[in-house]
Amino acid sequence: MNILKKRSWDLPEREATPEHIFMNRRQILAGLAGGGALLASGLAPRPAFAEEDPSAGLYPVKRNAAYELDRDLTAEEIASKYNNFYEFGTHKQTWPAAQKLKIRPWTVTLDGMIDNPQTLDIDDLLAKMPLEERLYRHRCVEAWSMAVPWSGFPLAELVKLAGPQSGAKYIRFETFFDPAVANGQNQSWYPWPYVEGLTLEEATNELAFMATGIYGKPLPKQFGAPVRLVTPWKYGFKCIKSVVKISFTDERPVSFWEEIQPQEYGFWANVNPSVPHRRWPQSSESVLGTDERRNTLLYNGYEEQVAGIYKDMTGELLFF
Repeated sequence: MNILKKRSWDLPEREATPEHIFMNRRQILAGLAGGGALLASGLAPRPAFAEEDPSAGLYPVKRNAAYELDRDLTAEEIASKYNNFYEFGTHKQTWPAAQKLKIRPWTVTLDGMIDNPQTLDIDDLLAKMPLEERLYRHRCVEAWSMAVPWSGFPLAELVKLAGPQSGAKYIRFETFFDPAVANGQNQSWYPWPYVEGLTLEEATNELAFMATGIYGKPLPKQFGAPVRLVTPWKYGFKCIKSVVKISFTDERPVSFWEEIQPQEYGFWANVNPSVPHRRWPQSSESVLGTDERRNTLLYNGYEEQVAGIYKDMTGELLFF
């Protein structure tokens, strides 16, 4: 008989977060009430983002019981319509604009200091990877939080496929660039395309995850389809969406927000409630879909799994 040991970061599913309510609580609740009436009448329209995806038959995938939550999952309706995706706008209701993104054909290139450089079709990549579902907290630097069921595969599996060479220390992630589709990419004051980075040690940590689905379905476009990064111990801006290139390098990447505002956003971006952002505190968070504020946990509650990565570092601003 297998006995699952509860870990310090485990969360009961009944306490998770709806992603939409922090800024627009009243409007959202009103919209949900209207949606409920439509559902009751059988007249509810099919969501624009619920289009068929070639990978739909792969989901739902088996849940990994090692990654549970101490809170209810965020309602899908709310999480699906409250998204940061600067390629499609600086507001939270980017989901209609994001439907313009074409996710087939889609390739992901692995290059740099690796033994196996290659360009993979997304469906070929999915076929190579061990897909599973994990329940993770998500903590935004804007001080709201949610909890969602990501489907995908450990980033460590992709690292293994690439075969990093001995000198590789970092991984640089890059998203798509198509201003004709993504209106926000016409804003020349931003350093497009969006870039993020991890150390190789972070990337091979058990928590680092490449999400290809959510709520038991393929990843909707507004979440960063068809594949995005999820690092639950870091602030959400580290979780780059719609990845097209993953490069292994011996130089630390300069990320999108670090390039724009280095005094506010650094390379590491680990969650720490004791270190305030330069313009607001980080000690608590608004739980989306509720009226609750809860205290923010160090490393977003994943200290047991990741603190060892950073224990010998001195002189590094690990949290912004």
